[in-house]
Amino acid sequence: TAMYNLSSYNTGPFTLSGIPGLEQYHVWISIPFCFIYFVAIVCNSILVYLIVVEHSLHTPMFFFLSMLALTDLILSTTCVPKTLSIFWFGPQKISFPGCLTQLFFLHYTFVLDSAILLAMAFDRYVAICSPLRYTTILTPKAIVKIAVGISLRSFCVFVPCVFLVNRLPFCKTHIIAHTYCEHIGVARLACADISINIWYGFSVPIMTVIIDVILIAVSYTFILCAVFRLPSRDARQKALGTCGSHICVILMFYIPAFFSILAHRFGHNVPRTFHIMFANLYVIIPPALNPIVYGVKTKQIRDKVILLLFPKR
Repeated sequence: TAMYNLSSYNTGPFTLSGIPGLEQYHVWISIPFCFIYFVAIVCNSILVYLIVVEHSLHTPMFFFLSMLALTDLILSTTCVPKTLSIFWFGPQKISFPGCLTQLFFLHYTFVLDSAILLAMAFDRYVAICSPLRYTTILTPKAIVKIAVGISLRSFCVFVPCVFLVNRLPFCKTHIIAHTYCEHIGVARLACADISINIWYGFSVPIMTVIIDVILIAVSYTFILCAVFRLPSRDARQKALGTCGSHICVILMFYIPAFFSILAHRFGHNVPRTFHIMFANLYVIIPPALNPIVYGVKTKQIRDKVILLLFPKR
């Protein structure tokens, strides 16, 4: 182990080789990728802009929505530009600190996204189950506390992984058969025991996200019970409309995430090409679809977008 402490091992850059088995299709794959990334950037930017400038959107729900949009921008921008450069110009080098930075932001924004979805579920729970106390519970001070709390939680959950990878010696290959650096993929290249990486990297984020999922499910159970008790059909439909968009986004976020994590841990029969293609879609499709789902489903945003795009009508 004395040998493993030599940091000279860690200095060399890594090479990201792209999607194994699909190298000859990289240029074709880049076309939808580039388009979806463009949609994600434009839609999330419009969403953040509208929420910032429109006073009618300065409510807790839209504050959390702008947080989600910013997190999605970070998530996709952490991975996609590098991925596109691999698709266009072949395998790309990435320095070890660059790889650690990418790995940190990728996983940090993932855990943060999960926490924001929980905050949004809590917001809807208070709004629908105790509307009279909404403004006293979700005060601006409380919202800032929630935002800081979930940001810190995500940081604390994932920052140990950076140190766990940083301590590893890399004396074998420096070629990562992927389009971006992610924790276990990088750790597997090390010539040392990585069981702590696998167990920490698997159990802690998974436990965090599972707790979020359980709490979201509980919130929505209460919400739906309350919605079906509403007296007027109109009020029921309005409440279901808002919750419907939230549930869509929640499913779009968690189903691929769990599939990806479980395939990494247990799916030795899942072809590597499929796994990496899926991991790529995962960092690009939810960030593009989230603002669209909320934009189409939320009347306030829909109206503002129409005004922004067609000011004369």
